[in-house]
Amino acid sequence: SGTFIHGNYWGADSVFGRSNISHGCIGLKDAQGGGDPARDGAWFYSQSLIGDVVIVKNSKDRTIAPDNGLNGWNMSWADWQAGSAAH
Repeated sequence: SGTFIHGNYWGADSVFGRSNISHGCIGLKDAQGGGDPARDGAWFYSQSLIGDVVIVKNSKDRTIAPDNGLNGWNMSWADWQAGSAAH
């Protein structure tokens, strides 16, 4: 559950910022495997921290509730690690 920001290597460059091609997430241009500093996905992850506020401009969607999904706002690191180890 939740709304997340993630890299997207499979979308054409022309769709980013122009088309709704997601099921609720925010996709950033990225290279397969990530880490390409020329792509928006790599830049975002090198410049942000868990808990940073993200504002999507010119969107007609409503503001997302802080408890939308399992993320840094509603799960401690220890709980997240315990849940990840179970999978």
